[in-house]
Amino acid sequence: MKNYKEFYKGKSVLVTGGAGAIGSNLTKALVDLEANVIVLDDLSSGQLWNVPSAPNVLFVKGSVLDEVILKRVFFERPQIVFHLAAFFANQNSVDHPERDLMVNGMGTLRMLEYSVFNRVERFVYASSGCAIYGSDMPLPLKEDFITMHLSTPYQITKMLGELYCNFFHHHYELPVVKPRFFNSYGPGEVPGQYRNVIPNFIYWAIKGLPLPITGTGEETRDFTYVGDLVDGLLRAGYFESAIGQSFNLASGQEVRIIDLANMVNELTDNEAGVRFVSRRKWDTKKRLWASIELAKELIGYEPKMPFEEGLKRTVQWFRDNWEKIEASAEFGPGASSAVREMVVRK
Repeated sequence: MKNYKEFYKGKSVLVTGGAGAIGSNLTKALVDLEANVIVLDDLSSGQLWNVPSAPNVLFVKGSVLDEVILKRVFFERPQIVFHLAAFFANQNSVDHPERDLMVNGMGTLRMLEYSVFNRVERFVYASSGCAIYGSDMPLPLKEDFITMHLSTPYQITKMLGELYCNFFHHHYELPVVKPRFFNSYGPGEVPGQYRNVIPNFIYWAIKGLPLPITGTGEETRDFTYVGDLVDGLLRAGYFESAIGQSFNLASGQEVRIIDLANMVNELTDNEAGVRFVSRRKWDTKKRLWASIELAKELIGYEPKMPFEEGLKRTVQWFRDNWEKIEASAEFGPGASSAVREMVVRK
């Protein structure tokens, strides 16, 4: 039997959100595995320069809500779909709840419908462990924990996506897999008002600014290197044991935010230190730490990147691509202090 990497050679694979941080890294891995990749991205938050230029990559600019575009990409007959496109981030969804519902709810529904109609062999839905478990969870987080105490529209719609996947799996026998991501980081993600904490910390540190921390800094997160997530996704698209399952893709370790800030400042020679800002109303998680035992059992997932090394590689990627990152950042050099206070998303 082929191993999971040999499996992708010659396969037609659709990656929605393929210009984003995780999607572009997944696309690069699929290119290396000699898959034929269709990338669908509306570039509302992804970067075209993130998408590899290769003979086996077809880039289509468009939204998962646009049925003309969906007909175009499914005309390519994808065998495997990685649905990573999303209206991203908690604060973004609080500010724009209707758009969040349309993209994360209706967009996922459309993708599932087209996948059933076109007899897709595997539908991998990028869920979010940072979202669907809410704030009142026992640690380490395990997949059987269910809560109705969700704090933002993003958390609600990511759970909604899983529920739609369950329906299409049981009613139409669509082979779905629902990996739950935790605090991804690594090369490929530009900073911005609604972005993750690590790219924002690195951006401000390189600029010589103090890093804003919401809360006390004792809060923890389970940071997962993008290369480990990509490995988990490739496994999710291959192993039969993953079908119908939800499982955590994480590092299985927790890192204090104050330690993260100190490490970033040290790696960038930033002497501005940190500053503490007030929490947002929805931001009540004090600790986040996932169990990865189920992913190990189902797909042989094993994260390999040590956190400090992953952080070093991410800082180096920022330095190597600084001009493009500065031009793409979703807050400019003249951003207000109010914007700076919002750059920590946890």
